[in-house]
Amino acid sequence: MGMRFTVLSSGSTGNATVVDNGETKVLIDVGFSAKKMEALMKERELAANTIDAIVITHEHSDHIKGLGAFARKYDLPIYANEKTWVELDRQIGVIAEENKRVMETGSVEEFGTLRVESFGISHDAAEPVGYCFYEGEQKISVVTDLGYMSEKVKEKIIDSDALVLETNHDVDMLRVGHYPWSIKRRILGDKGHLSNEAAGEALCDVMTNKTKSVYMAHLSRDHNLMDLARLTVNNIVQERAPESKQLRLMDTYFDRSTKWDVLDSE
Repeated sequence: MGMRFTVLSSGSTGNATVVDNGETKVLIDVGFSAKKMEALMKERELAANTIDAIVITHEHSDHIKGLGAFARKYDLPIYANEKTWVELDRQIGVIAEENKRVMETGSVEEFGTLRVESFGISHDAAEPVGYCFYEGEQKISVVTDLGYMSEKVKEKIIDSDALVLETNHDVDMLRVGHYPWSIKRRILGDKGHLSNEAAGEALCDVMTNKTKSVYMAHLSRDHNLMDLARLTVNNIVQERAPESKQLRLMDTYFDRSTKWDVLDSE
């Protein structure tokens, strides 16, 4: 079996994704209560007690809200870099020492044949990261919560079969929105969030003939619309890479999970 994945939920209210290679199931972030996590997993006929490990992108509450309770309930190892662990220790309660795993940025953890690589991104957190998952020739990249797409990040996520990519906001909607200017400036800054347009431009630089699906993630409920995100990204891709007919732009949701996306095993 190759890899499959589901975005259990994505947005400012909570984030969680599962990658499964048939032998190992890895959970990326736990942005909901343990009860909500179990309900989201049940939508995909996934038992919470079959999760093998948790990897954390950063310590903001929409990514770790239920981390402590969920990890304790199912006795799961948590992987994060040292700076993130400093913040986690202040927020998630007591975790058994054997389950506190340090995964330094840029390192690779192997879970059987599933390889997980972290890479640094730009966001206003202690040491935020994205992740690439490898099974044989297959590659899934998960990269949200970044103010801009650096060349180093592009080098990491290029040539992915599937990509979970932040399309947080429409710049015009954000500028005229109700947020105070200080918050708008943070979101628009280099350590904030990726706009629809920036995501589309970055996508053109990292997708190849191998790339089949891109999940538009972490949408703002105040300053974006899924139809607008899809239209913006699609227009940029069609203008810059009109030959990319096989690419599927996929929705994510703040209140439910996506269907399993199963990568071709050829």
